[in-house]
Amino acid sequence: MLGTLDRYLIRKYLATFFFAVLIFTIISMAIDFSEKVKSFIEKPCTLGEILFDYYTGFVLYMGGLLLPLYVLVAVVFFTSRMAFNSEILAILNAGVSFGRLLRPYLVAAGVVAVLHLSLNHFLIPLANKSRLKFERAYVWTDQEKGKKSYVHLLVAADRKVYVQGYDKNNKTATGMRLEQFKDNRLLSLLEAQQAVWKDSTKRWELNNYTVRTFNGLRETFRRYNTPLDTAINLLPEDFIWYHNQNEEMTSLELRQAIARDRSRGLLTSRNYEIELYRRTADAFTILILTVIGLAVAGRKVRGGMGLHLAIGIGLGAGYILLSKFAVSFAASGQVPILLGMWIPNLIFGVVALWLVGKAQK
Repeated sequence: MLGTLDRYLIRKYLATFFFAVLIFTIISMAIDFSEKVKSFIEKPCTLGEILFDYYTGFVLYMGGLLLPLYVLVAVVFFTSRMAFNSEILAILNAGVSFGRLLRPYLVAAGVVAVLHLSLNHFLIPLANKSRLKFERAYVWTDQEKGKKSYVHLLVAADRKVYVQGYDKNNKTATGMRLEQFKDNRLLSLLEAQQAVWKDSTKRWELNNYTVRTFNGLRETFRRYNTPLDTAINLLPEDFIWYHNQNEEMTSLELRQAIARDRSRGLLTSRNYEIELYRRTADAFTILILTVIGLAVAGRKVRGGMGLHLAIGIGLGAGYILLSKFAVSFAASGQVPILLGMWIPNLIFGVVALWLVGKAQK
């Protein structure tokens, strides 16, 4: 059951948090607009695309990215004001323990953490689809990466595909070769002069293809002139990708991409795993930073709110810096991906326990 004190602190927590989100969102939009206004003017984009396709996704993206920092600033801000007005001291003198004082903070932090989980895993990736599509069309037009010639891919445990060239505009592959193996022996070899991707059937249509089958030293050769629709574990997206395309994939899509790339032996699965684990780890960071914020700002000091905010922002900057290092270590394979994404939480969890031990009781 939540008492009067709990409701009072939860209300202050959530009100300050959403106010901080509003303020920082306006600031981030103003900075982003000043950087991209030239592209908005020069490129043929409409006002509706800017507001709804781009900035709707941008607001959600920045909110999800910096939500832990917003929480820390909000907790330090309203707790410092309470400490300056001797409210925290009065609560502790009334016999309320620090652990009991922490309970409404954790309840409110739990609400924000669940919200963050929902945003990270579902809503933000969906909003990023339109945001990134807008950026690639009107702002960052040179982000496209990929390999379009002499491509070798393992599409199954016993099947390999080779493509001599790929045209992204027509979704056409030339010089496609499909090799079927068993026990390290070549069983069949299909060669097609042209393969066209059909969006209606989600299959490749092969034209002018030949099939060679091998049975020991015996070879059978056949040529076909009629088109053939065939299902291959190969998509047009496998030839072209963007460095931030994992941001526009829901968690279910990330899991499917991880399984697909692992079956092909591709290292790109690490980027998808990092994004998947980061979305969960960031939500738990909210609980840790809430504890740190209360422990830092709960004591009345001569420096007042300014000192508390400086300490809080410094800790938040340290967390962001540590997170970037953790992502780099995980991407390079120096540490396991799951451990790398949780290293900042583990380190700041220890910091939170130490600060609780030093906090005013």
